[in-house]
Amino acid sequence: MFKKFRNAALLTAALATGSLALASPAAAAPPVAPYNGACGSGYGVVNHAGIGSKGTVFVTYNNSTGYNCAVTVRANPGAAVEMVVSIKRTSDPASAAKMDSGYYTTYAGPVYLHAADQCVDWMGRITGSPGGDRGTNCG
Repeated sequence: MFKKFRNAALLTAALATGSLALASPAAAAPPVAPYNGACGSGYGVVNHAGIGSKGTVFVTYNNSTGYNCAVTVRANPGAAVEMVVSIKRTSDPASAAKMDSGYYTTYAGPVYLHAADQCVDWMGRITGSPGGDRGTNCG
């Protein structure tokens, strides 16, 4: 019984002091690798997904042009490894994807796609490990 009271007291104290961080469902995990600016000026990061501990795939958007850009970035650059990045409108067939693949030391991409007001599917892969999402960034 004392254990319940102690746990409740600790939780109350943590909430009161702000020392307990509560995650919201919409909060994404921080990227494993930082965005490198490869898409160029005018593009801001709108989404990202981790690729295990190997890196991160980023989706950026340029409000002025309506173009999305995707890039896969390694967390620990080194010897060239197989990397992939792709992006397509969700409504398009897989064959319409804009893709870059090869053996890279730091990042794959950037690849660009005009998709204003349309959902996109995007994916990155580093040595066989995938990351990405489907039907996102629709506005």
